[in-house]
Amino acid sequence: MRALSGVWRWRHNPLRRATDRREAWVALAAFVLFVLAAPAAGWFFGSRTDDVLQESVRAQQARSHLTTAVVVRRTAGSRHFVADPEVSADRAALTTVLARWQAPDGTVRSATVTTTSHHTAPGDRVRIWTDREGHPALRPMDAPTAHTHAALAGFGAAMLAALLIEAGRRLIVWRMVRQRYARLDRAWARAGPDWGRTGTGS
Repeated sequence: MRALSGVWRWRHNPLRRATDRREAWVALAAFVLFVLAAPAAGWFFGSRTDDVLQESVRAQQARSHLTTAVVVRRTAGSRHFVADPEVSADRAALTTVLARWQAPDGTVRSATVTTTSHHTAPGDRVRIWTDREGHPALRPMDAPTAHTHAALAGFGAAMLAALLIEAGRRLIVWRMVRQRYARLDRAWARAGPDWGRTGTGS
């Protein structure tokens, strides 16, 4: 709105300078870009990111299978795999266990996994993700998580576009101001030697 009011204010002002009009038009152009270009950039990059992430979600889920494993015993050690697909592992209390399960080819496999389940006594059942061969695998990304990442990417792109627009506006105005002062310096250099003398300009 300041851009619009600036253009209108200087439109019919008899004291306006050409540089004032140009600065007002630059501000108006930057405002239009803020309103149109920045959101468009955010939508474009967010949409493309979402397409890529959704493709990754489908690929990960096609390679992974949710399997029920039987706890053999608890073990002490570092985290290896996230066993529970329903709970975010970075905030959940993880328990490391030795578990046994059946692979798609019918063979029995066992490995150390981590789970957020509170039932980790020997014989309890926990859910884990495995790959096509039945080996433990990381939990695949889900569609809501992909949408969230895409939305954040779109927001970041919109903010970056807005910063670039503002930086461009400031650079253009800075150059216009420098040119204005350069013209003033040249005009003063021409008028300075005769300043204050009687009959100057007659």
